Amino acid sequence: MIWHSTAEFFAMGGYAPYVWGSMGACALGLVIEITALRMRRRAALALLRRQHAVRQLEQMERRRLSEVELRVAMRQEAA
Repeated sequence: MIWHSTAEFFAMGGYAPYVWGSMGACALGLVIEITALRMRRRAALALLRRQHAVRQLEQMERRRLSEVELRVAMRQEAA
């Protein structure tokens, strides 16, 4: 198609509501998808951070318990 003015371009030969409505719906869908992806990414990263923190706490607790058990064993050997 050849348009002779900006108004003709935006009128799209009488199909402007369909054309621009479709473009708007597509743009809206892309924005929603990108936003949803970002939210899911943040949630996944937060979950991984929490899991990592729990693992670190569990390791610290195991080390502390093994140190306590070692001290108890040493006291029993000394007695």
